[in-house]
Formats: sequence, structure tokens, C-alpha cells
Amino acid sequence: MRLHKESVKKILNRFDSARILVIGDLILDEFIWGKAERISPEAPVPVVWAQSQSYMPGGASNVANNVASLGAKVLLFGVIGDDKNGSILIEKLRKKNVNCDGILVDPIRPTTVKTRIIASHQQMVRVDWENVEHLAEDKTKQMTDAIKSQIDNIDALIIEDYGKGVITPALLKNIISLARRYNKIITVDPKVEHFSYYKGVTAMTPNEKEASAGSGVKILSDKDVDAAGWKLLKELKCEGVLITLGENGMKLFSAKGRAASGGKGSVVHIPTVAQEVFDVSGAGDTVISVFTLALSCGVKMEEAAALANVAAGVVVGKIGVAVVSKEEILEALVLLKGRS
Repeated sequence: MRLHKESVKKILNRFDSARILVIGDLILDEFIWGKAERISPEAPVPVVWAQSQSYMPGGASNVANNVASLGAKVLLFGVIGDDKNGSILIEKLRKKNVNCDGILVDPIRPTTVKTRIIASHQQMVRVDWENVEHLAEDKTKQMTDAIKSQIDNIDALIIEDYGKGVITPALLKNIISLARRYNKIITVDPKVEHFSYYKGVTAMTPNEKEASAGSGVKILSDKDVDAAGWKLLKELKCEGVLITLGENGMKLFSAKGRAASGGKGSVVHIPTVAQEVFDVSGAGDTVISVFTLALSCGVKMEEAAALANVAAGVVVGKIGVAVVSKEEILEALVLLKGRS
């Protein structure tokens, strides 16, 4: 569908009054930058001369970062360890105006960290520090009770599932039931192994690989994408499934119009608008952030998906896990109009 700059501007202005709760696996992305000019005498691997180090919020933290960058109020729930990396992550998030009051400190778990060593713009290796065991029952209950106390103060809830132990069947059963009871929007960025957990959410945003694994449909063609989308929509009893397809854009499967279509619903293909693709890292985080924000402001699902598509087109033109601003979305719309 065609988006008009003035109507988009009005939607983006409404983002300022949106209140979003993000829950999921918190990740600190660490980057070590350097040069590799020789091979180690100890093993056939390059020696990286480290020159600088940087950190960025990742996982559910990056979704919260995206939501905050678009002017909305965001409350983040998750778990960090009682360690230096957890402190660094909290500091980064607070600087981005993310409310971290929902973050629990678990002294028996490390903060999840993904360390990338990069030399001359080439990633040499990635080292992950994490504990993927399910969160202890007392911590899950503590988190559930805290979300219950905030449910009246939010418009939508985003579930970011990276399979690191925070998103459990018990937690999801409680918070999905709670959100539905209070008529709150629930969106999910899914983990393949957990698809059966998500029944009753408003919408989910799997990529093609996740949609294939979650539905059990081997995707080799556009027809297969349709089969996977309809199957997920039906089995999970949700209102929408937005499958991201990389260079092929997105497909939105919606329960809207089920009666007119003989019980199926509607499907809309949204072509990609990316002009250049440098890095797809974090594009899914941007999609679910913008999609959910738009839904929380009363925007129809098709228009919300189209707006998320424009935002993703901006982010993939940046290097590294990035966020998008309102101004960048409006600029992208102007460029699109010029190309059409």
C-alpha cells in the first residue's frame, strides 16, 4: 500500500504518547576493533592487534532502544547478571531513556554477552557468554507480578524471544492471558522452538526461516510462504503474521476479512524499499518496534506493516545493530516518492 507523508507524520507524532512494555532476553553486544597483520606462531590463526572497544544493547535491549528512539515510553523487563557487563548494559539503556525498573539481577547467571572481534572490517570470531537454562520459578513469578502491576500503564507488550531462558511456557501463559484480559496488544519476535507457546498473541513477526520451521512448511516458493503464513495464523489463533522476506520484502497474513474469504483472511505483499543493504543486523528489531508502535496508536495492521517496512529499509542501510528515527522514516518516504 502507498504511504503518504502527511498521514505518516501524524502517526509518528502519536508515537510520543505510546507506552510499550518489552520483555525478553537482554544481550550486550561487545565489539573489539583492531588490525590483523600476521599469523600467530602458536596456531594457524590471525593475531588481532586490538585498538578499541565498544558496546551496544542487543536482543530485547535493542528493541527497547528502537522504541525509545521513536519517542515512545518504554519499560524493559529481562534479566542480567550481577556483573560488570550488566552494569554497562543498564548504563547504555538509561542514556537512551529506557526505563530499566523491570530488569532483575540474577547473581547465578551471567549477563548474556556476544563479543565480536573485527579486524579491517572483517569479523574474525564471535564469543558468546550466556546461560540458556530457564529462569528460576521465583524470578519468573517476580517478573510476572511486576508486569501485572504495570498492565494498566501500557498500550502494548512486545515479547522478544532469543531462547536464553527468560521466555518460558509459564511466563507466557500468564502474561498473554493477562494482556488479553486487559485488551492489550501483544506482538512476538519468535524463537523457532517456542512457537507453540505463542497461542493467542495479537501478531508475530517471524523471518522466512523461522516461519518455515515454525509451520513445518518447507519454503521454496512464494506459494510455500503463503502456506506457512496461513498455517501459523490458524494454529496460533492470532490476528496477524508478518513474515519478513529479506530482499523480497514482507507478507502480512491477517485474520481481517475471514468471512469474505471463506474463513481464511487476507494476505498483502509489501515489496522491499531498501535502496542499499549494508547490514541486516537488528532489522527484525526495527520491524517489530515500528509495527507494534503503529498498532498501539490505532493504525490498521496493513499500514503498520508498510511503515515497518520503510523503517527496516533505513536500518539495513546502516552498519551494525542500529535504530531508526522519525526524521529518517520521513526522509525515506520522500526518496520513495521521488523514485516512483
